[in-house]
Amino acid sequence: MNYATVHLLEDSLLKVWSERDNQQRLEVMKQIYAADIAFYEIDNGPVITGHQAINSLIEKLQDQWPSEFVFTLVKPAVINHGVSQVAWTLGAAQATPAATGMDIAIIENGLIKELYLYLDNPAN
Repeated sequence: MNYATVHLLEDSLLKVWSERDNQQRLEVMKQIYAADIAFYEIDNGPVITGHQAINSLIEKLQDQWPSEFVFTLVKPAVINHGVSQVAWTLGAAQATPAATGMDIAIIENGLIKELYLYLDNPAN
């Protein structure tokens, strides 16, 4: 497994989900996500498919977050046979996180094909 593949999921958080410029985010997505990526945000929720749909979701979510919110990795991502996992926090630096969770990614052909979000204590 090469360096880039090992760090795809970290880059997803730090370079895609943290990017505030929509056009720049779309360009970065092309290097990290498969064109037909499937994102599963909540159990029993709809699958969000493709760069444009995910970009729109990120824009909507970022509009709700204070500008100082950043993703921080709890520890480096790990990968096993094309399945990667990383735990993260979201919030202002040096403050109690507003959200914590982890992402699981299925990696195929050097890109994230499927992305699953697991929030710790999600709001009901």
